[in-house]
Amino acid sequence: MALSHKARKRLSLLILVIGLPAYIVVAVTIVNLFDRPPIWLEFAIYVALGIVWALPFRAIFRGVGRHDPDA
Repeated sequence: MALSHKARKRLSLLILVIGLPAYIVVAVTIVNLFDRPPIWLEFAIYVALGIVWALPFRAIFRGVGRHDPDA
């Protein structure tokens, strides 16, 4: 069942306000488990983790900034 535009807006807001800060804490914790890598490798790890975070939520965020198509 597809989510309505209003439900996708609410879910995307919830993901950005609660999920993103939690994911940042987890990502920093994972990187800090090891000795600090060189800056280029650390940057690459954060970029990769950012892409991995965004992929599952792509369908939810798509079209949220536009007007409601049902209205």
